[in-house]
Amino acid sequence: MTRAEAKEHNRRALLEAARRIVARDGHRAKLEEIAEQAGLTTGAVYSLFGSKDGLLIALVTDHLGPHYDGFEQAVSAGLGLAEAVEVFARHYRDLCDDPDALRHLSFEISLQDLALRDPELRPRLAASVRAHEERLTALLSGRPHDGRPLTPRQAQRLATALRALLVGLSQGVILGLTGTASGEYFAAAARALVTPDVLGHP
Repeated sequence: MTRAEAKEHNRRALLEAARRIVARDGHRAKLEEIAEQAGLTTGAVYSLFGSKDGLLIALVTDHLGPHYDGFEQAVSAGLGLAEAVEVFARHYRDLCDDPDALRHLSFEISLQDLALRDPELRPRLAASVRAHEERLTALLSGRPHDGRPLTPRQAQRLATALRALLVGLSQGVILGLTGTASGEYFAAAARALVTPDVLGHP
């Protein structure tokens, strides 16, 4: 194993251990236990991530990144705005059927709890989530709607509303609060956001 491969192996081991322990223990997650479960020392955490907060932020990026990669692949460049929003919403609904969906939700809520308790982690977590929201903004920007391309400002407003709606609906499905909300229900709810009131002025 090369030095680069060893570094990536250790990085992945720490992320996997942190994901399990944060989902289980929330704000009580201990860096020493994370390192121990990864078969490493706390020094490896500081070497690879700079701090415990750095590890947690990497967890957010590692967790959200694949979701947004999937969204970008699902929403083709040739779709109009309404169609893109519907495909995006259905893709979000499909994620609820992942066998690990409940574990992912537990992890996300635990991270939010950590951020609420740590004033230094909170803005870094918010910045990471905003960065992924910007990917959605870029995905929507320029798509045709009512005979004109969606502006970046309009795309940003819609991305914020979409993320909030779909996160809430997804949590409801995973927790059994929304019955059998279908992909069509998700698509219809998302499509209802494509209005002048939400998009605002160009």
